[in-house]
Amino acid sequence: MDTKLSVVIPTFNGKQFLKTCLNSIKKQSYSFYEVIIIDNASSDESVRYIHENYPEFTLIQNKENLGFAAAVNQGIKRSSSEYIFLLNNDVELEVDSISNLLKCIEKDERIFAVSSKMIRYNDRRKMDDAGDEYTIFGWTKKVGDGRSPEIYSQERETFSACAGAALYRKSILDELGCFDENFFAYMEDVDIGYRARIRGYKCVYCPDAVVYHFGSGTSGSKYNEFKIRLAARNNVYVPYKNMPWPQLVLNGIFLLAGYFIKYIFFFKKGQGSIYLNGLKEGFNSLGKIEKTKYENKNIINYLKIEWLLIKNTVKFIFF
Repeated sequence: MDTKLSVVIPTFNGKQFLKTCLNSIKKQSYSFYEVIIIDNASSDESVRYIHENYPEFTLIQNKENLGFAAAVNQGIKRSSSEYIFLLNNDVELEVDSISNLLKCIEKDERIFAVSSKMIRYNDRRKMDDAGDEYTIFGWTKKVGDGRSPEIYSQERETFSACAGAALYRKSILDELGCFDENFFAYMEDVDIGYRARIRGYKCVYCPDAVVYHFGSGTSGSKYNEFKIRLAARNNVYVPYKNMPWPQLVLNGIFLLAGYFIKYIFFFKKGQGSIYLNGLKEGFNSLGKIEKTKYENKNIINYLKIEWLLIKNTVKFIFF
């Protein structure tokens, strides 16, 4: 059977979520897919559980935890499908989630990625994510987080798609070079969405593709040392990598202000030193980050992105 779509699932010590996630895939109304699971050296019997219960799924076993970005890249490279559906292992799908994502992405060949309607698994009166927006302060905002799902019933363009449950066009992933493995985890989906926008592609939020997300299923909590440090470091990587030098100079004062405000936020939680260490790691390791090549033909796209960063910042502050 030809497969039009590959479901790519990275997992690390997530055995307790696998049954819910993988069974929801098997119940999908759309059937022309393959499933590729990448295990990042789990120690919780995840591999054995998958072998025993889902032998029809492809399983890649890593000898060490390579991180989210490297794991999904393995799955993408293994696939020969037209579309890649990236899925966290702590997500449950509604029966029509995949078919509705496909309907959305096939409306326009310039659509690079489609973000699902992510609702909190344990409180379905609240949204988890309706697409991600990026601001001039270098912050990413999960649209709708904590609000009523009913509000987010309209399809719309969004800066980037949350890779926890998003459909990507593989040809564009190949063109962009897939996810940057230097990020390890967190913000790699914003980075690839940014790179796609530079080339004139767009991301869309699909309200009909409903999924339920446990949240922090791998990292363990919303604010922990691992997540704070990596997110802070990667908040340095994203603008450095994707903004040409004139744009970095223009936005520099806002980015520094954003880092300072975030430091105050974490300082009040007793985690200020963790956040600062992440920033230091980011600035000290910029030499290994390959900047996105600037091309004059994309100047209009850069201007559109700058306007979007400003607009998103105003919405973030006042709405």
